[in-house]
Amino acid sequence: MLRIRVSMKFTNEPVKRTPVILYLDTDPEHPIQGGSDRAGVATFDIPPASGKVVINGAARYHGRLEGDVEISLWSPTDAGTVAESGTPGGGESGSVAYPGMQIRTLRVDGHEVQTDSEGYLVNPGDWSEAFVRAEAEYEGLPLTNEVWEVIRHLRDFYERHQVQANVREIIKHFRTVWGPELGSNHHLHAIFPRGGPQKQGNRLAGLLRTKGEH
Repeated sequence: MLRIRVSMKFTNEPVKRTPVILYLDTDPEHPIQGGSDRAGVATFDIPPASGKVVINGAARYHGRLEGDVEISLWSPTDAGTVAESGTPGGGESGSVAYPGMQIRTLRVDGHEVQTDSEGYLVNPGDWSEAFVRAEAEYEGLPLTNEVWEVIRHLRDFYERHQVQANVREIIKHFRTVWGPELGSNHHLHAIFPRGGPQKQGNRLAGLLRTKGEH
């Protein structure tokens, strides 16, 4: 069961009778419609999933959809607070190309996006959910809920800390969320077979290559 509580940021007043829509990462073409009640709570009877929450047409949350999710708004009509594309936080980022870099192009939603030979974005600002789907298809990686959760976490971690998560931090987080077996280094490498979450995960998350990848 998923319960989304929508309130105002400073007054903590509930945002009542407001459309709340879920877009599951594994099935984005079929959004789940809902709305907040008098207490500002929208309830969805779904199994744990990864996705985003859209309120009044704007994305307000990306990540694990399970249990209680708190969303605070500056105003009922303010712009989306979660970046839909580009670098984490919606910032601008220039090209990371270097002399001699081998470039390949990837078709994403009808246009070409440049990556290096491994699939890291040349311009991190080109990241989008469509890029994740296109690059995962190129690499032959099934985009499960678990894969999406790791991608969302990597981007969120960078947004909050301005540094990419290392393997130890990734394992610690997912042991807490998934339990010791599924949050293990072994399982994380099983769902990201091309180098684990710090390599294949960062690549799909639109982040940079980090030291110590394996």
